[in-house]
Amino acid sequence: MMDDVAAIRKEYALKELDVDQVDKNPIIQFKNWFQEALDADLVEPNAMNVSTVSSEGKPTSRILLLKGIEDGGFVFFTNYSSRKGKELAQNPNICLNFFWAGLERQVRIEGTVEKISVEESTTYFHSRPRGSQIGAHVSPQSQVVEDREALIQKEKELVREFEGKEVPKPDHWGGYLVTPNLIEFWQGRPSRLHDRIVYKLEANNWKINRLAP
Repeated sequence: MMDDVAAIRKEYALKELDVDQVDKNPIIQFKNWFQEALDADLVEPNAMNVSTVSSEGKPTSRILLLKGIEDGGFVFFTNYSSRKGKELAQNPNICLNFFWAGLERQVRIEGTVEKISVEESTTYFHSRPRGSQIGAHVSPQSQVVEDREALIQKEKELVREFEGKEVPKPDHWGGYLVTPNLIEFWQGRPSRLHDRIVYKLEANNWKINRLAP
C-alpha cells in the first residue's frame, strides 16, 4: 500500500503565474483568484485550513469556511469557547490555507486576528439557516459530550423553546477578522517547478517577490 501512495503524482500544467501578472494589492489578487474558483464551480471554494497555536506552542488545524473578504482582510465565524477560540485568545497569530485542486492553485495567508463587532456578528448570525442558529446554542464546541443523543435531545428542547421566536446569537459565538501580513500565491507547474509569488507587509507597504519552489 505504501508503494502505491508513494507513486501518486500529478503533473500540473493548467496555468502560470508571474510577478508582472499579479495585482499590487494581495487582497485584490485574492479576490481575482477567488472569483475564478467560483466561475470554475469548484466544491466549496471558500473552504480553508485554519491553523492556530496553543499556549504550549503546539499547532493545530481544521477546515472552516471563509465568510467575508474585506479591504482589511478575511472574515470567518466560530464558537469563541472552542479550542481554536481559546488558542486565538492566547495567541492571535493565525494561518489560513486555500487549496483549489481544480485550478492547481493554493493560497497561504499569515496574519493576526481580532473579533469583529457584536453587531456585525449578530447580522451574519441571523442570515444563517435557523437550524444552524439553533445548532450554535446546542454545541459546546470542542468539549467532551456523552453521546450524539445528548446533542439531539438538546436540539429538540431548544427548537421548542425558540418556537415562534427569533433565535438570539449566543454570547460565545461570533466573527474574527484576519489581518494579513504575508500572502503567498502558488500555481502548480510542470516538473514541480511551481510558481510562488509572495506578498510581505513591510512598513505598511506590500513587497512582492518570487520564491523558489
